[in-house]
Amino acid sequence: MKTPTNLALKTGCLLTSLMGLLFATSCSTAPSTPQAKTDLRDDSSDSLSKAEQNDPTLQKLVEGSAGYAVFPNVGKGAIGVGGAYGKGNLYEGGVIVGYCDLSQGSIGVQLGGQSYTEILVFQTPDAVQNFKSGNFAFDAQATAVAIKSGAGANAKFADGVAVFTMDEAGLMYEASIGGQKFSYQERQASAQ
Repeated sequence: MKTPTNLALKTGCLLTSLMGLLFATSCSTAPSTPQAKTDLRDDSSDSLSKAEQNDPTLQKLVEGSAGYAVFPNVGKGAIGVGGAYGKGNLYEGGVIVGYCDLSQGSIGVQLGGQSYTEILVFQTPDAVQNFKSGNFAFDAQATAVAIKSGAGANAKFADGVAVFTMDEAGLMYEASIGGQKFSYQERQASAQ
């Protein structure tokens, strides 16, 4: 007979193994096929549009920025050991210039899973270059602002970056983004 503790331990080991597999197979920053690149572009565009509908002030902030990154589907899950992963696009001047991904790991008392959109808005060209360097990460105390009416107008930049999140239903969602790390890959001229 399986005890609840034994079952939780096995479930935790399974989740840890699956997350390890996810991170191992998701090493390439750019999507691997032309269709996957098109899907990511469309998902990013749809997510940004939904965010701007929820907060019309976000559009002005994004348009006036040095650049922005959209991660349309960040998956986050945990049973004791947690992690998050998502692929996105980096835009400059409203045009996709490259692909990016985020990863986050955490240890502690946690259980559950969720999916959300994350949008990074870069205030200066130096902040964009820092992101492109491949050494960009948030410190442990970093948090994102939930997308809601007026959030864009009251954006708080830290080190030239403001971060916004919303769940897939377009509802407000506040996320701890501490420890997120990002990688970046320049888009090839012939890529989608």
